[in-house]
Amino acid sequence: MGTMELVGDVSALFGRHMRHLARIPEKLLSVTLMPVAYVIVFGVLFGSAISVPGSDYRSYLMAGIFTQMMLTNVGNTALGVAGDLDNGVVDRFRSLPMSRSAVLIGRTLSDVALAVIACITMAVVGYLIGWRVHQGIPKAIAGFGILLLLGYAMSWLGALIGLLARSAEAVNSIAFMLVMPLTFLSNAFIPLNGLPGWLRLLCEWNPVSAVVAACRELFGNTSTGTGKSALPVQYPIPLSLALIALLLAIVVPAAVGAYRKAAAR
Repeated sequence: MGTMELVGDVSALFGRHMRHLARIPEKLLSVTLMPVAYVIVFGVLFGSAISVPGSDYRSYLMAGIFTQMMLTNVGNTALGVAGDLDNGVVDRFRSLPMSRSAVLIGRTLSDVALAVIACITMAVVGYLIGWRVHQGIPKAIAGFGILLLLGYAMSWLGALIGLLARSAEAVNSIAFMLVMPLTFLSNAFIPLNGLPGWLRLLCEWNPVSAVVAACRELFGNTSTGTGKSALPVQYPIPLSLALIALLLAIVVPAAVGAYRKAAAR
């Protein structure tokens, strides 16, 4: 199939997912109310009890919450793909003269569109509680670009999980076991300088820590006294981009292959 045909199929499927949002607006709750709750609970409540050297905790926190929301794309996409397998939509797509990869591309792009809405919502609420960017608009846009790239990679990982797990219960369990350790064993919510040596090293080498550190650097929300030692902390921007590219290079072919096998059943 040619490039123009692929683009047409992706556009049609992307529009299908967006029309679902218009017809079922409740789906927007997870990308609007949940981010607001995270910002308020962690920023307002925890902010009064946690101090960060050289930075306001609410500003320090925002990059971590942004990153956490991108990780939730794993569960969102996995549930969507598993649902399409269960309700027969995949069988219908298989009978049409369309690109099989377009099904997954359309799904993952629509979930990234939801991530954009989540970022806008969190940025507005963060601004209201005192979060600011200090490195200028271009660098702030670059920070959000890294976040959306992470969200896109997580969507492809979720597509792979949904194709392999094929049930909502299994998807929820796998997504929880993946997202929770990645989030809380990182620098998303707390500085790492007070942790024991072995645990601090583990958190610094967590890929999520590199993305969070890159966003903090681009937003101008870095703190002092973090004791930069591990490479992900010293060079967060290039390493986060490299890790996201590596993840995409692994999961995209694997998800397309898994989809072909699932559609052939």
